[in-house]
Amino acid sequence: MRNKTVLISGASVAGPALAYWLNRYGFAVTVVERAPALRTGGQAVDFKGETHRFVLDRMGIWDDIQQQRTGTTDTVFIDDAGNELAVMSGDFTGGDVEILRGDLAAIMYKKTVEDCEYLFGDSISALTDTADGVFVEFEHGPARTFDLVFGADGIHSRVRKLTFGPEKDFVKHLGHYYCVAGASPWSVDAEGPRDRATAYAHNVPGRLAVSGGSKAQQLYMFAAAELDYDRTCTADQRRVIKQTYADVDGEVPRMLTEIDEFEDVFLDSISKVNMKKVGYTKGRVALVGDSAYGNTLGGFGTGLAVVGAYVIAGELAVNDDHTTAFANYSEIMRRYTKLAGNSNAGAFLAPKTARGIKMRNWFLNSRMFTLMMKYTDSAAKFDLRDYSTLVNQSVAH
Repeated sequence: MRNKTVLISGASVAGPALAYWLNRYGFAVTVVERAPALRTGGQAVDFKGETHRFVLDRMGIWDDIQQQRTGTTDTVFIDDAGNELAVMSGDFTGGDVEILRGDLAAIMYKKTVEDCEYLFGDSISALTDTADGVFVEFEHGPARTFDLVFGADGIHSRVRKLTFGPEKDFVKHLGHYYCVAGASPWSVDAEGPRDRATAYAHNVPGRLAVSGGSKAQQLYMFAAAELDYDRTCTADQRRVIKQTYADVDGEVPRMLTEIDEFEDVFLDSISKVNMKKVGYTKGRVALVGDSAYGNTLGGFGTGLAVVGAYVIAGELAVNDDHTTAFANYSEIMRRYTKLAGNSNAGAFLAPKTARGIKMRNWFLNSRMFTLMMKYTDSAAKFDLRDYSTLVNQSVAH
């Protein structure tokens, strides 16, 4: 591969995963992250199935993830009086292993920080793609030119906006919002037992409130058209939640009192990225992870990110030019994302009608839900090339 200097935007999961593989294959890697430091804590993410395990094993981080895994959380749906209505098994929501997003990012960061350049507290302001490279301007640092640029900067990707166009052209709002508030107990008491936990969920039409468990101290999910609020302002996000849940009973009034005590509050839309018409790459720029194929709370997002990073780095390592590598990456990930499904967590967890809530509870208590759990265990199995072996064979010859 002739293109050796690369810039990755984003240091959450997809970015450090991509940095690991590109560095391993001999690329000079720079990662830019708008946050002032690596983000800790955050909601729990999970991995499921042989394909995810294949990549994590080859990264050498499976044991590290196991050591920092959260407990499996069973979600019990209750009425205003606290009576149990249905149970959603943590084996369904937590995959084979669950870990806090910040802990996962830290594991990958430690794997790459000595060999890769990290620029915290900065972001890309402009991209100019030329025949010889990408001229990159930053919000704060001096401009630089890279052979390739990767957008691993999430569902609200700056790289996607600069390269492909406005967010509204590629991100579809699915009719719900979600909010995680309060650090997971595992980020507060890292030495505590990480086994099975229980969260308690309360529904009214179009709204869900969950308290407890290992993912976060509180979770909210509600139906709404696109909202006008400041995603960077914690106070504004608290305001939206308090207004939305002001008339809900049960444990919710207590939860709304507690939310003022939490520094960690994150509110965002449940949305899906659709790049089918234009693809995941353009010129010398490529999207990886949620920026390319994000589906909020769809169940496979983190796995898609690490697999996508593995595939695009591997294709670059075994092909002589980025054009061929990018085309192969796009084709592989289009097929894989189809297997990952097109779920809408908002419609399932926060049905808009009382009848919808009853039907959901019936489904959770039925054998159909058990059969669906078994199906999802195998649905996303996907055979990947062993790029390390291919690279070694190429060097040998």
